[in-house]
Amino acid sequence: MKTLNWNTFFILWVAAILATAAVLPYAFEVQAKLIAQVPIPLPALIVLQIIQSGILFGVLIFIGLILAERIGLSTQILDLITKGESVSDNLRAILPISIVLGVVVSLLIIGLDFLFKPLLLQELGDTANAIKLATQPAAWKGFLASFYGGIGEEILLRLFMMSLLAWLGSFISKTSDGKPTNIVFWIANILAAILFGFGHLPAMSALAPLTTLVVIRTVILNAVGGIIFGWLYRTRGLESAMIAHFSADIVLHVLLVL
Repeated sequence: MKTLNWNTFFILWVAAILATAAVLPYAFEVQAKLIAQVPIPLPALIVLQIIQSGILFGVLIFIGLILAERIGLSTQILDLITKGESVSDNLRAILPISIVLGVVVSLLIIGLDFLFKPLLLQELGDTANAIKLATQPAAWKGFLASFYGGIGEEILLRLFMMSLLAWLGSFISKTSDGKPTNIVFWIANILAAILFGFGHLPAMSALAPLTTLVVIRTVILNAVGGIIFGWLYRTRGLESAMIAHFSADIVLHVLLVL
């Protein structure tokens, strides 16, 4: 097993902490009612949130990098940068497809949300409109939040969760060189994406009752991108998934302010 690239670790760790700070204006507006119920001053809450995230991401990045190396996944761009090697060819190879698929993800989410809207209106009435109105912070907040999507969520869902699930799956089905099989990777990818969708349910519960339809919509809208990002992670590295996720969030939260 290769030695952990500590330079890559620290780059990802610092980036995750900065992304956590960047998402706070967006998160505080979306979850304003919940924030108002927290019995500590806002500055203290911000410091506490950043410290907690720093500790959490430190652990997840450490484990994720170790597991990713064991199962053949990569952070190829960062590894080249930390070795002082050129990344121009690698960037040219991943940028177009990453950006295009990120835009595709945003369009898929918009299309699926459009399909769910009449069903939500029929079931929830005016509460369905509250879901939409409660998730439209200013574009500048959406821009900052996009860094958390591209960095923080990809570290959590791809580098850590997908790598962990694929590694565990390799004990059930693996190739001759000890790596997870293709089916294991796909199962890990889909499960990580679904878990991401379920992770949004607590925030959604503050906006609307968690009916079966609301749960299905929340999971599908958040999982659809995750599956594509997971495929990019496996085939082109973590940085490709990060670029795609960031691109999707820019379309949704900056260009369209959804």
